[in-house]
Amino acid sequence: MQEPRSESQNPAISNFKPQISKVGIIGSGTMGIGIAQVAATCGCEVFLYDANAAQTEKSLTNLKKVLDKLVEKQKISSEKSEEIFNKIKPCTELSDFKNCDLVIEAIIENKEIKTNVFQNLEKIVSENCVISSNTSSISITSLSSELKNPERFIGIHFFNPAPLMPLVEVIPGLLTEKTLARKMYSLMENWGKTPVIAKDVPGFIVNRIARPFYGEALRIAEEQIATPEQIDDAMRTLGNFKMGPFELMDLIGIDVNFAVTKTVYQDYFYDPKYKPSLLQQRMSEAKFLGRKTGKGFYDYAENAEKPALEKDDELYQTIFNRIISMLINEAVEAKRLEIANDEDLELAMQKGVNYPKGLLAWGNEIGYEKVSKTLQNLYETYQEERYRQSPLLKKM
Repeated sequence: MQEPRSESQNPAISNFKPQISKVGIIGSGTMGIGIAQVAATCGCEVFLYDANAAQTEKSLTNLKKVLDKLVEKQKISSEKSEEIFNKIKPCTELSDFKNCDLVIEAIIENKEIKTNVFQNLEKIVSENCVISSNTSSISITSLSSELKNPERFIGIHFFNPAPLMPLVEVIPGLLTEKTLARKMYSLMENWGKTPVIAKDVPGFIVNRIARPFYGEALRIAEEQIATPEQIDDAMRTLGNFKMGPFELMDLIGIDVNFAVTKTVYQDYFYDPKYKPSLLQQRMSEAKFLGRKTGKGFYDYAENAEKPALEKDDELYQTIFNRIISMLINEAVEAKRLEIANDEDLELAMQKGVNYPKGLLAWGNEIGYEKVSKTLQNLYETYQEERYRQSPLLKKM
């Protein structure tokens, strides 16, 4: 784990206690309202702000339905449901955040928009308020660099849906006060989450290591080696993944997944390993974005016909070997670069994207020599840096 800076520490931040009572959430979309629910469930008073007041109203209406279902299923009592809902206070101005101990931003993945929000927020909150971003791929150091007190800024990345997914990536930037990551780690534990601490690199842990799950699947489909249905079926049956890459892209949103891939690609100075897919770009342009638009790689219309699935054991094994080898190589490279410790690397993929096992353990199971051979064959076939092996892989 990287050591965030120790100089120019804000004394108020250094004295920060994880038992906080007032949390501000900026953005009331799916992620924002999800984080609000998590914080309110743990007894925090939550201030929910969105520039679009109608979005906040819609999200609170949906939350009420979610809570009612939890009561119906006897997951929580009606009293607890009412308590959670009443702890979330819709706000029309950022100035309502003036007494917050922690603010979590969960708006559009745009650096300029986020930075502008943080600069305005800094004028409102007290000096001992921690400011954080739920960004999935934008540099934490970059976001904090324009702030007057960047040492109080940190990444706190939840996974969707926030109330259900246990993983939270805690990401200190180069300017973050050195003890803040551990304090946020403790806070997330108090909130019932499974936190991991990651280096401030593009994609952090999960969105960096998981790129080949989508990217290699898209390439296989682009080259008409297999259909999306076959690729998904291969990964489910041979890898025991809960969802195949195309099903998962449809669930996440093809545009959202594509945007993360582009950010990681650009921030790694156009490393061919992370090159985005033209197929995914065309799907985004056509507004075939997945479940949210009713059509993506699959058709979600009520009477849509399911395409016939042609099973092929040999093809399925080729698909699985190719994708899993790319994923394991990426995990090994993350280990080499010390993006996180081994335990956190394994935990992140299992708790953040529901992988059936950690990729380092999977490499041991398959055999790193076999993984290396698969990648070498791909490199010889394509002659692309995309398939280069981590220097650590052959030593594993």
